[in-house]
Amino acid sequence: MNIIIKQKNKLLNLQTTKLKLLPTFFNTPTITTRMVHNKVTIIGSGPAAHTAAIYLARAEIKPILYEGMMANGIAAGGQLTTTTEIENFPGFPEGLTGSELMDRMREQSVKFGTTIITETVAKVDLSSRPFKLWTEFNEDQEPITTDAIILATGASAKRLHLPGEETYWQQGISACAVCDGAVPIFRNKPLAVIGGGDSACEEAQFLTKYGSKVYLIVRKDHLRASTIMQKRAMTNPKIEVLFNTVTLEAKGDGKFLNSLRIKNVQTNQESDLEANGLFYAIGHNPATSIVAGQVDTDAAGYIKTVPGSSLTSVPGFFAAGDVQDSRYRQAITSAGSGCMAGLDAEKYLTELE
Repeated sequence: MNIIIKQKNKLLNLQTTKLKLLPTFFNTPTITTRMVHNKVTIIGSGPAAHTAAIYLARAEIKPILYEGMMANGIAAGGQLTTTTEIENFPGFPEGLTGSELMDRMREQSVKFGTTIITETVAKVDLSSRPFKLWTEFNEDQEPITTDAIILATGASAKRLHLPGEETYWQQGISACAVCDGAVPIFRNKPLAVIGGGDSACEEAQFLTKYGSKVYLIVRKDHLRASTIMQKRAMTNPKIEVLFNTVTLEAKGDGKFLNSLRIKNVQTNQESDLEANGLFYAIGHNPATSIVAGQVDTDAAGYIKTVPGSSLTSVPGFFAAGDVQDSRYRQAITSAGSGCMAGLDAEKYLTELE
């Protein structure tokens, strides 16, 4: 039960099974707290997390989902909450915003019985069964235990944090050309991509379908991309590669981006580049720090899963969404892997009984 104790003008909200008050001259309550145990715990708040929750809840497993409080600097709902318009998620021909999509997923999770807790999981221990976890600001308290964990904390795009970036984020600046490239504000306008690898070349190529011209801004004097991707970028008449170039500032009219301040690092010459869209393609950071060193990951930190499943190197610990996907990083693929994680976790828990 929840008990609120008022002591010296302070309110203490305590979850407890036993409360023993000492004589008043001690003026201090003695509390025995109850350890919380969950059958399955989902950590995350995006499409993967909520899809897993829906499948588990419909299987009457009653999942607990920790959606976080600005976890990794992103509001509950994940990166989709920063996307203004989604037109490629099946079932919504008119499109909808990322926040609207995540609100619907969250509502569906709750409808079927998911318990959602708006706290951030700060620490996880996978060394023994049941697993242990602690929420932010409670790391020195008794742990929450759980038989299974689905990690769906996603990955955040690397950004340069240029002057003007916050003003024009999702108003001309994006980290996903495939997600946002077809938005009307980019059509038949000059666009820019920052990066020199395969992803940058691929996104520049994709944007030529919509933009009047695409500038590929490369800090070094060469591309890091594979030979075939370099050839495609260099031979596309709508792509201009700007080598030895860095971006200094994002500029606009206060509402939308319209130019970039760039600098040639060899000549130190600065100039304004007309661009109504800027797309980062400099990599992502998977949110896997809470399990670092406890589960197998690749060199970039993405969790390794058994192909065709959400199974990891630790039985009972499952990974879904962008936290294990360095390639696609789409809402629909995240939802699909969330379904896999939900089914894999259900099977695992059934075999434990």
